[in-house]
Amino acid sequence: MIPAPLRLRLDGAALVANWRALARMSGDAACGAAIKADGYGLGARGVATRLADAGCRDFFVATWAEAMALADLDVSVSVLHGVREADLPVALAAGHARPVLNSAAQVQRWRDAGGGRCDVMVDTGMNRLGLSPQDVADGLIDGLNIDTLMSHLASADEAVPLNREQRDAFAALRGRSGARRMSLANSAGIALGGDYHFDLTRPGIALYGGVQAAAHTGCIRQVVMPQAQILQRRLVPTGQVVGYNATWRATVDTPVAIVNLGYADGYLRCFSGRGCAFVGDRRLPVIGRVSMDMIALDLCAAPELDEGDWVSIDYALPETAALSGLSQYELITGLGGRFDRIWAD
Repeated sequence: MIPAPLRLRLDGAALVANWRALARMSGDAACGAAIKADGYGLGARGVATRLADAGCRDFFVATWAEAMALADLDVSVSVLHGVREADLPVALAAGHARPVLNSAAQVQRWRDAGGGRCDVMVDTGMNRLGLSPQDVADGLIDGLNIDTLMSHLASADEAVPLNREQRDAFAALRGRSGARRMSLANSAGIALGGDYHFDLTRPGIALYGGVQAAAHTGCIRQVVMPQAQILQRRLVPTGQVVGYNATWRATVDTPVAIVNLGYADGYLRCFSGRGCAFVGDRRLPVIGRVSMDMIALDLCAAPELDEGDWVSIDYALPETAALSGLSQYELITGLGGRFDRIWAD
């Protein structure tokens, strides 16, 4: 297999340290892991095996295709999008995975098919997926073999009354569903305190280096380091321009690296003239426009770099989100398939 000119250096020790920090923050609640979207773009198998080895027992994906890609691993998986008619053959046969039932139609479909253990999502105010609390009160899920009753916080990363309203609505369901466990808190929800933890927490972005709350600062480590190879080194004379629409012009003779990275890889145009790369602690600004497959870097701080050398892209999630205006979720899941993903444990 030909090595790519792009790679993600993935810090397995940081991933595990983040999960352990979130597990400590979760108090007496078990701490699971959201690994949907292929482990937030890092590779779900690599994430799941490392966290399972560290003691994680509960994993969450979006679809049955994601669940079945993990079928040979010794992990327990909840499928957040529930079960469509087309999913039933796989869902009924999957010993390692169970659906999170989200609607009356899904509940009936699972009953009619003779489905066994399941989870149930209740909507406490986000108005996305889930049954209503009244559905639970009316007995819609009575008799189901429910492992975990869940809900999802809409604004856990903000100090808003809706958080307490959702928590109280969810707490009112305790003992009314026959569920073995209850689960509400995501990454930011864990930081809201013990009243939000219930029996099981479901962190996602914080596992991968996302910082959403003051309680995460100092204990959540960066996991992902994009790196790219220099395609060409050139000297741009004073007065000459670089890139589409001539948005950057050299004020002095400037060594420039053309690097194999662009918006097709998730490094978007918003980084034009704003992003940077590093060699050690030396900063290399992005100059000109980000194009589909290439960026240009000012090499004045590292004039020795040449074709074939590698640079590390500045991509710490909270800082890069503030710089770009993108969410931390967009930044990490948008990193494209052309990166080789290389774990360092």
